[in-house]
Amino acid sequence: MKFTRQQYIELMTFGNFERPMFSELFGPLIGLPEEWKAQGASQEEIDMIAFDWDYVPYIDCGANMGPFNTPPGQVIEETEEYIIERDHMGRTTKLCKQTATIPLPLDYPVVKPEDWQRLKPYFEYYQDRIDFDKLAEAKAKQTEGVLVKAEIPGGWDILRELMGTERACLAFFDCPEMICDILGTVRDTSMKCLEQVCEHITIDQLFVHDDMAGKNGPLIGPTQVKEFIYPYYRPCWDLVSSHGTKLFNQDSDGDMRPVLDVFLDCGINVIHPCEPNAGMDIVELRKKYGNRLAMLGGIDKFVLFKSKEEICAEVEYKMQPMMRETGGIIFGLDHRIPNGVPLDNYRYYVDLGRKILDLPPLDGSQKGWARMAF
Repeated sequence: MKFTRQQYIELMTFGNFERPMFSELFGPLIGLPEEWKAQGASQEEIDMIAFDWDYVPYIDCGANMGPFNTPPGQVIEETEEYIIERDHMGRTTKLCKQTATIPLPLDYPVVKPEDWQRLKPYFEYYQDRIDFDKLAEAKAKQTEGVLVKAEIPGGWDILRELMGTERACLAFFDCPEMICDILGTVRDTSMKCLEQVCEHITIDQLFVHDDMAGKNGPLIGPTQVKEFIYPYYRPCWDLVSSHGTKLFNQDSDGDMRPVLDVFLDCGINVIHPCEPNAGMDIVELRKKYGNRLAMLGGIDKFVLFKSKEEICAEVEYKMQPMMRETGGIIFGLDHRIPNGVPLDNYRYYVDLGRKILDLPPLDGSQKGWARMAF
């Protein structure tokens, strides 16, 4: 079912909502469609539209707040197995075609503060960061029920993209002035862009991609978040929320529990994908945070390898009445559908979730889906 922006906002702000959403956030991993086809999947099942997932149509506000006016990427080597490329940020990356959709950086452009100073102009504000044609389109679409989002660079994400994980972690202690300059520059650029956008339109959802945690916890602690990321996120949130923005959505895998409180102080009020295998139990999170925190995902993707009884236990636990009736939830798998998941198990999972939520059985007439991990 297609939700309107207002229905989505009401649900995710614990307002007046008819029911929670049941969605496929990310879709299948590379290789799974071929596996399912061999098991008898229809093309509509492979395309995800056969399952009538809930979704809200969305559009970007037209402001580019990330690296800008960077040199074009250049392919260094391409074979049937991989592509090696020098990307727009000067990194050498490798994409394995058969197994990945995101290239893996082999090196990083910032090793010392002088390297950042060379790249800094790509992160500074320029008037042409705003695409006013796209902004006008977003304003028109919003009146038709489309959600308008604005994405600012993740406070952790941009550091990792520039330095790599290990160097970025150490830089909080070895080069704190550089960290402050990077995040201060990105903040100032984002603020100027958001100010212009807010003169023309109400942003429905502010979004950041951070991916700063693993199964054993986040890569930085609450002290670093408060000292370095809070001065970036909080002013951006205060600006857009003062113009009517209701949602601040953070995408991070892994166990975010040690830093959730300080990120809520930053303004974050929506998180995804809530990985159970990293301890992100949406039921326990709801008990702790109530209506301070909305969530997407949370259903263990790995349970789809198991028996139907185990799938049933997982889905019934996550979709218990307390979760269904309070709002602030989009039920879905906690990341991409893994390779090896039997098609029959996935069909069972879909039918079971629809039954628990009192949705009609699939009849093939409704064919909707859009990636909800935005």
